Amino acid sequence: MRQSSVRGDRSRRRREPDAQELGWDDGLYADVGLPPDAPGWTPADGGVPPEDGDTSADGGHRKGGRPRRGRGRKVLRWTALSLAVLIVGGAGAGYWYYEHLNANLRKAPRSLGGGGLKKPDPNAFGQSPLNILLLGSDGRNSAENIKLGGARQDADRKPLADVQMLLHVSADRSNMSVISIPRDTRVTIPQCTDPKTHQVYPQTSAAINQSLQHGGPGCTLATWQELTGVYIDHFMMVDFSGVVSMADAIGGVPVCVDNNVYSHDSKGHGSGLKLTKGTHSVKGVQALQWLRTRYGFEDNTDIGRAKAQHMYMNSMVRQLKKGTKLTDPGQLRDLAEAATKSLTVDDGLDTVKKLYDLGGDLNRVPTKRITMVTMPWQYSPDESYVMPKPGDAEATFALLRNDTALDGKDRKKKTTPDPKASTPKGELKVVVQNGTNSTVNGPVSGRAAVIQQRLAGLGYGAAGTDPALTTQADTTITYRDKGLRGDALALAKALGLPKGAVRESSSASGMRLVIGNDWRTGSAYPKTSGDDKSADKAPDSADALNGEDSKACMKVNPQYSF
Repeated sequence: MRQSSVRGDRSRRRREPDAQELGWDDGLYADVGLPPDAPGWTPADGGVPPEDGDTSADGGHRKGGRPRRGRGRKVLRWTALSLAVLIVGGAGAGYWYYEHLNANLRKAPRSLGGGGLKKPDPNAFGQSPLNILLLGSDGRNSAENIKLGGARQDADRKPLADVQMLLHVSADRSNMSVISIPRDTRVTIPQCTDPKTHQVYPQTSAAINQSLQHGGPGCTLATWQELTGVYIDHFMMVDFSGVVSMADAIGGVPVCVDNNVYSHDSKGHGSGLKLTKGTHSVKGVQALQWLRTRYGFEDNTDIGRAKAQHMYMNSMVRQLKKGTKLTDPGQLRDLAEAATKSLTVDDGLDTVKKLYDLGGDLNRVPTKRITMVTMPWQYSPDESYVMPKPGDAEATFALLRNDTALDGKDRKKKTTPDPKASTPKGELKVVVQNGTNSTVNGPVSGRAAVIQQRLAGLGYGAAGTDPALTTQADTTITYRDKGLRGDALALAKALGLPKGAVRESSSASGMRLVIGNDWRTGSAYPKTSGDDKSADKAPDSADALNGEDSKACMKVNPQYSF
């Protein structure tokens, strides 16, 4: 297998203090973000060496439901945070310190790619899934980041989003799925406008890590939405120094290698990680090295590196849920400073309290229901970049869109037969809406009218249209009244739609058929193999890792063993 160059290592998500001591739940910052790598490093630069010295803009190419807690509980949790702030800042300075932490946070618009996707309707219980894009920036915007990342000559270069993971929390908060995308995956980056300079970046095809250079993290979010069809609620982005500070504060995370490893060679390749065979607790710079290591793991590609990052994050979550405590007020204050100063968040997460409340949602998920995967991929014909693997990548994205856990544990045994239609076709009121407003491909005009006419031909004479244009990846039929399920299923069958397209929603009014971007042409639904039976777990090519797999061990590449 050809070993291609890559520009840097990434990643790791980081987290904050836990609620019992600081009032900030175990999942507060949800292991937000991972470190990127650093080209152009020399021993004089200090810090962690880069993986391969490639300074190209594209980074080079490589192979490779529980119910919500009551108001009283929430007030107590927030009171605990307030009390901790008072202890740290002094009795008269608690509010000032809270505002100080808020001011540390860098904020940016959620999306820079135009209208984008419509947020999915809540389910029958009023619950909605939560999708958070976690980014690792390789920006050298401070002396500390230059020291850790090297490449002083890149200090003025726009940062790349070299680590990208989408964290999906199910609507009932019973499970969490995390999907990584290799940084040089070739994708369509939609047109984006820089919110500060107002520069318009035209739509282009490029490595996904370049999307950050097109106006900021909001463009990366827009790129993900276009690629996956998943509506993303928030983003969080972290830099080098924040990763190290939080790794220090956590106090060590167990990781395992199946042989001695030294990620370094005479050409300057490698993160500098040096470990003997077995399990080690890593923190600080060593944790950063682990998360950035490409040369030394598996086939020396970003694919192996993503697996190492997944192992680290799972291990960290297990450590924190076992009761790792952060009890020293000074340590907590330093962590709060480091976390807020290193974070860039979207404008919907612009306060510490919002981050804290988000952490409460994340903390509900049991470790055994956390699944981490890498987007199914394949190499381009010339092996110069990665592409989504046809079929498997889309199947994985569809699971997230349908709020189906990647671990396969959402399989439901059918106990009752599907209900029969109860309303005569000619009297069933159906509103048809055009959902083909793709940011990249543009809308297809007249889709609602075309399908409304098809319905009329099938006997659904009461079907009408909604002229409003929306954006949706999949064609869906939503209804509110449970008594309409039989009618919705009959409608889906008449149009050739899969049963998974039929969804009960607490916000629906009557019955609505939205024609998605999967049905942009023709009056017959473009049925593909597998439509009759929706996937219920991640494909094998996604290389899934369960959150409770404490025996996982990274395979060391023999070239980097000692």
